[in-house]
Amino acid sequence: MSAISKKICMVGDFGVGKTSLIRRFVERQFNDKYLSTVGVKISRKTVELADIKQQDQLNVQLLIWDIEGHTKFKAIAPTYLQGAAGAVIVGDFSRQETLDRIPEHIQLFLSVNPKGFIVIALNKADLVDEEKVEKLLFNYQFNDHERVIQTYPTSAKTGIHVDELFEKLSYRIVESA
Repeated sequence: MSAISKKICMVGDFGVGKTSLIRRFVERQFNDKYLSTVGVKISRKTVELADIKQQDQLNVQLLIWDIEGHTKFKAIAPTYLQGAAGAVIVGDFSRQETLDRIPEHIQLFLSVNPKGFIVIALNKADLVDEEKVEKLLFNYQFNDHERVIQTYPTSAKTGIHVDELFEKLSYRIVESA
């Protein structure tokens, strides 16, 4: 069994649930109290992947960089993004302006890491009705970006699609290496 380490960045506006998604994925917990991330916080989680090439198990240690989402931070964000193999770009279903800024976040991440991969998490799916989830999901696919793998409706509260998006991103990063 082999192991590799990869840097993943959580990118998005403040209050979209980046930290909550990480807590759900890493610690299997949810807390609805909002705590603003200052600068960056790094979490670790090992993901076990079936190694397609070797027919073996592959452990990928994800170093997940939770980057603060305030706009004044944009000037130093590229420093934190440097060296990332992938990003989870997060928008909030209940705040349209956060969804409208997703293309900016994609562009910023790819300007620093042109070979990186991205998954989109439209978070807080538990707060909107299913019809709205489907409509917004359709509108935010980003199929024109070859580096954007997939868009997921997520909820840090219920855990829907959280593990799946990190695993999908991990597989794509490992496959391309």
